[in-house]
Amino acid sequence: MYEPIRTKSVHAVADDARYPHRSREEELDIQLAGHLSALLAVTDELGLDEAAEQIAGQVARLRGAPPARHAGHSGADPAALHHRAHALAGRALVVAASRADTAAAILSAERMDAHTAALAELRLVDAIGAVGAH
Repeated sequence: MYEPIRTKSVHAVADDARYPHRSREEELDIQLAGHLSALLAVTDELGLDEAAEQIAGQVARLRGAPPARHAGHSGADPAALHHRAHALAGRALVVAASRADTAAAILSAERMDAHTAALAELRLVDAIGAVGAH
């Protein structure tokens, strides 16, 4: 009943010529560097210098330049920061695994474990404080 479209859309042809395209690997590198940069900011805020240096090394490797660093502590709730860092490390782990970046995947998994342990310790301290208050 209908005749099939035989040519590309005028809009598709124009868009292809105007915008550069990245490969899937380049897109994953950008995503991974972004997740690790966000994790670095939270790690710096928590004052975890050794972990921050490791993350900064991975970001520099992916971007080809050292990352911007965040100095000082905002006074934010440590538990909230550890939750955020855990989530960011999880996102980085997913992207690192999909691009088969073993070094970034191992670092991300280690950071997830560290933030899980820190949260457990904070809960324990809160529980001991609650028992001591009664």
